[in-house]
Amino acid sequence: MLSSMEFIRQSLELHLFFARIMKEHSFFLGIGFTQKDGCFINQADAFRMEFDRLLADVISISNGVVSHNVLQSGEVITPFTLKAEMASAYFTGVNIPINLTEIESFLVGGTLKEGNPMLEQRVFVINQRAMRLAKALAEFKTMLLSEVMCCRIFTVNYPLLIDHILREAKLYFQMIQRLQNREEINLEKETYEQETFWNRIMAEHSKFIRGLLDPTENDLIIAANNFGNEFDKLTKEAKEAMDGVMPISKVTSDSLKATTEISRFKAQGTEGILECKIRSIIIPLLADHTLREANHYLRLLKIFEKSS
Repeated sequence: MLSSMEFIRQSLELHLFFARIMKEHSFFLGIGFTQKDGCFINQADAFRMEFDRLLADVISISNGVVSHNVLQSGEVITPFTLKAEMASAYFTGVNIPINLTEIESFLVGGTLKEGNPMLEQRVFVINQRAMRLAKALAEFKTMLLSEVMCCRIFTVNYPLLIDHILREAKLYFQMIQRLQNREEINLEKETYEQETFWNRIMAEHSKFIRGLLDPTENDLIIAANNFGNEFDKLTKEAKEAMDGVMPISKVTSDSLKATTEISRFKAQGTEGILECKIRSIIIPLLADHTLREANHYLRLLKIFEKSS
């Protein structure tokens, strides 16, 4: 059973990463609709603001509680996040609360020395709230995907992207649920599942980037395509490792190398988009968003590598 201190720390770390991811999913959905679908724009915006409030509450109790590793991993914020938010707010007219990012930049890591029943209860309530929000957002995404696939809604977001962010919402919900049940993590079992999940996510990021770059950006398109192929292969290998066909340690090592490379590629891409040096239809916050997800996966892979 998960200890009180681990329950608090793991919950807050999960929300620092995923609550921001969910609010950005809502933002991407909202800016992707046409004027005709104002009701969906409003729904997406309502979700975005709810996750803003959730993230604000998590940040307010995270200082000195979450680990140094998480804060320094680049999964919470990157050196580009603030500028990406400011640029994206400018381009869209959406009021993105950049103060949350500014506050997060001052968070310091630490460890709880003893149990804190009041903090534990507060985290439990935040978790319940996050579960309700993640479930509702997943239902919204499911409905949108169905409507898009039936050609009843037009959006500039790929159907695969909607399916992609739906899977992430479901993962977030499942992970909070496990924390609420105080489940201990089985690292070996977790390795197979997480590597299969995140290798697929990295492959899809590569394909989205490939499809959103200007046709003149030939070198970047080729690079993105190569990453897509590489992570498709790694996803297949992670599934084979589950069946005992190949050792998971080999998949972890190869995934770590590939994810390090794609994180570097995404960082350079985010910087290039912010400096107007890359031609694309990639909103700056989407570039930073995919970078943070790569950084999150990198941290997990380093844990898996040590345990193998």
